Amino acid sequence: MSGYAITTPIYYVNAEPHIGHTYTTVVADTLARYHRMAGEETFFLTGTDEHGDKIAEAARAQGSEPKAFANQISAVFRSTWETLGISFDRFIRTTDPDHMHAVQHILRLIHDKGDIEFREYQGLYCVGCERFLTERDMQDGLCRDHERAPEERTESNYFFRMSRYFDALGEKLERDPDWIRPARYRNEVIAMLREGSGLEDLCISRPKSRLDWGIELPFDENYVCYVWFDALINYLAGLGYPDAPDWEERWSGVEHLVAKDILKPHGVFWPCMLMAADIPLYRHLNVHGYWNLDNRKISKSLGNMVSPMVMRERYGFDAFRYFLLRDMSFGLDSTFSEEALVTRINADLANNLGNLVSRTLNMTARFSGGVVPEPGPTGELEQAVQDAAAEAAAEMDRRMRAMELHRAVEAVTRLIDATNKYLDRRAPWKAAKEEGREEEVRTTLYTCCQTLRAIGLLLAPIIPEAASEILKRLGQEDLLATARLPADAAAWGALTPGTPTTKGDSLFPRVELPEETE
Repeated sequence: MSGYAITTPIYYVNAEPHIGHTYTTVVADTLARYHRMAGEETFFLTGTDEHGDKIAEAARAQGSEPKAFANQISAVFRSTWETLGISFDRFIRTTDPDHMHAVQHILRLIHDKGDIEFREYQGLYCVGCERFLTERDMQDGLCRDHERAPEERTESNYFFRMSRYFDALGEKLERDPDWIRPARYRNEVIAMLREGSGLEDLCISRPKSRLDWGIELPFDENYVCYVWFDALINYLAGLGYPDAPDWEERWSGVEHLVAKDILKPHGVFWPCMLMAADIPLYRHLNVHGYWNLDNRKISKSLGNMVSPMVMRERYGFDAFRYFLLRDMSFGLDSTFSEEALVTRINADLANNLGNLVSRTLNMTARFSGGVVPEPGPTGELEQAVQDAAAEAAAEMDRRMRAMELHRAVEAVTRLIDATNKYLDRRAPWKAAKEEGREEEVRTTLYTCCQTLRAIGLLLAPIIPEAASEILKRLGQEDLLATARLPADAAAWGALTPGTPTTKGDSLFPRVELPEETE
């Protein structure tokens, strides 16, 4: 099986992490964990974007130098992801020497090919976007994304002759309809190319007389590289381009993960840059929607942040992960509220999953001496649960690979539902009181323990701490190191009778809203 690489956008260091960054990173982490468990060579890249006008502006506002400011915020991003257990393989910074080397290498390639030329340009420039805007980018004279008025600027700069590659990009989109997904975003890029949408050659430099915080152009020491051209190359640099011997193998399996506000750079600029540099295109561009709060996009620029560290402190990060993955249909917008988070935790995690774990292991302790019982013959009800486990494993695999993570979570939820219903129908707490039904009780408890094993494996990429705890309580604490998905989740009978189990505390206690949010 070919390798797998997942990337997040590198996050801009003009403020600290919020829910938008967290969602993208959690999705990437979930996918990386899943593909590792599927036995694939997996690489997970994230990091920070540190050059450009916005960083220089934010540093000045703090009375700091850009490098010191970037160091400070980049460290916050890295420490946040580490504290939250994000399993990245490389945390790249655009100030890293190997990234700067890769940027200059590609600039030389494209310049030598004749795809970069010097021109004078006049237009409306948005500091937030770090680019010149078109009418399509504005509403009521303001930038749509940053709600601020652009500045009139006239400059002589270097331009990437991007328009040379629009026809080839359009052909790629027609030839490979799944390349940008969901399809609505592929259609958006097709519309951009068809309608113009302000697309033209790309200004890729800034004069040092105005901005010196950037990577110097290798062919003109008076200019630095435009931050978007610089930042996109991190996806190559992070995999070892141009010098590591295995960068091409890793690159062949790259899945980019971005929010819809950066569709144009990733769906137009980046593939054109790759074509110009004669580098194969990425495997997929996967685009998700916005998290909204009070009907407004949650963003650093607008200041309406939801901190992942606060959510972790209040509810535990697994619970927050679960909410993010379950409540956003990938590709569409979703709305965040603590009320919705609390409702989801109590319904899905406390009442459903937590209740199944508690009931199963408490009754195993009570009726089987705390060990996995030896089952008797199975009937239709047991076969139905076994089939449900196999179906959940297969559907989760299909949904993960299709970038439908909310559907993958739903597949596991259905298995939890089915097992709870099975337990209710068999009612071993009643059967245990009747003489001659001991074997039925053992079969029921074995079936539930075996299904919990499957559930623990399937949940491992989604809520890793809780999944590990479920398996530990089943005496399967070493299983995650060797298990393979989807096969091991669908395998029946792998749980050895006589294995000691542990009841433990409530896996997900019910929660309430903090007083200050009521």
